Amino acid sequence: MESIWRATCDMPKGKDFISGEKADVVIVGAGLCGVLTGYLLQQQGASVVILEQDTIASGVTQNTTAKVTAQHNLIYDKLITQVGVEKAQQYATANREAINAYDQLIREKQIDCDWQRLPAYVYSLDNKVRIEAEVKAAEKLGIPAEFTTETTLPFMVKGAVRFPDQGQFHPLKFLRHLCGELTIFDHTMVRDIEGNTVITDKGNIQADHIIVATHFPFLNAPGYYFARMYQQRSAVIALEQAAQLDGMYIDGDSDSGFSFRNYGDYLLFGGAGYRTGENSLGGSYEKLRRAAKEYYPQSIERYHWSAQDCMSLDGIPYIGEYALNMPHLLVATGFNKWGMTSSMVAAQLFTDHVIKGKSSELAEVFSPQRFHLSASMKNLWQNTMETAKQWIAEKVEIPDTNLAHIPNGHGGIVEYEGKKIGVYKEENGEVHMVTTKCPHLGCQLEWNPDELSWDCPCHGSRFDYRGKLLDNPAMRGLEIEE
Repeated sequence: MESIWRATCDMPKGKDFISGEKADVVIVGAGLCGVLTGYLLQQQGASVVILEQDTIASGVTQNTTAKVTAQHNLIYDKLITQVGVEKAQQYATANREAINAYDQLIREKQIDCDWQRLPAYVYSLDNKVRIEAEVKAAEKLGIPAEFTTETTLPFMVKGAVRFPDQGQFHPLKFLRHLCGELTIFDHTMVRDIEGNTVITDKGNIQADHIIVATHFPFLNAPGYYFARMYQQRSAVIALEQAAQLDGMYIDGDSDSGFSFRNYGDYLLFGGAGYRTGENSLGGSYEKLRRAAKEYYPQSIERYHWSAQDCMSLDGIPYIGEYALNMPHLLVATGFNKWGMTSSMVAAQLFTDHVIKGKSSELAEVFSPQRFHLSASMKNLWQNTMETAKQWIAEKVEIPDTNLAHIPNGHGGIVEYEGKKIGVYKEENGEVHMVTTKCPHLGCQLEWNPDELSWDCPCHGSRFDYRGKLLDNPAMRGLEIEE
């Protein structure tokens, strides 16, 4: 299982780590946000080192649908209501400038990354009123937008809001071009940050500024981002012989609705989303496949993959100082499924912060120190309850299933010799046992049959059936039960 981006682009290798290095800026994480930030800073004369625990673009970036748009579902009507017109305007301006910055950079550097400017749509199957409200909100903020019922989707809609002149590209081809000019140390795990010193498993490095661009921040305190976000997964299949659409589409009614965009002759058909750790019955890919056969009966699936996204409490990314009064330590996270434009927004804001010594006026809306009560309380309560439930489950629930009840090719939590164990049996009967306790904060993991992984419903850490760490915020793999 790999994305179309990974299958069609080989990424460069990083360099061997050199302990004792010093730099103006150290960036933790070599995904799109980290590399793009490093590139812009280096263009402004800063010395930059990027550290990556795995390989370049091995995380979220390789699994995106790569829509570069300021239209982040039905967001602007909500922002105006919950945070006010001024901050909604900052959000809109920052993201619109991000699209233009991509366009300018790609054209100036002649980056071959299949860049296209196309309209983006949010559609609704049954709620015309919400679409009309979003159109009015966009117009109030000066965003060109229009209401339409005419789309190139394979079904009728009650309405759609259309943003013209958005973007899409091949994210790894874009990233590969930038990497050639940067110092990136891969296979280098950052263990801690103390003051201006970054501590890795291979040695230490010092910097005037440190930027954490690891998708989910790995330092629990200060910042406490684990209490301020949760993670969602969604599936994508790449289809041949499907359809050529006039733009990018996303369902505004539900997180489990469908997303569409083309890449060359392929249709990238996505959706079937769920909170990480809440897919014990599986079926996300099958949902997409059934819909694909209904809408595009002649289509052929060539690739399938899943993406994971950090969801902030109020729907706005956290970009800025990691915690109060820590101007040297910066963070970018909580991109809410819109990591392409959010990465450019973060890169531009961080460049202003480091080079000019002050933040752009647009930084206010993204400040990690904000708390919007009306926009945040519902998700904060849900996150707190989920964490409490899973923490208690790990401590007190005793499974009534034993090892013999798990058939070959399946996984689950069992009682084995008086202990709670996570088990996966391969088709040949080989058994893999791991602890069900997440090493991040101790929540109970849940089996994900679609991806043969152990997922944490609390904060989104993921592990393969052998216990290898797949997604943070956990910093290590699972304990293996012999």
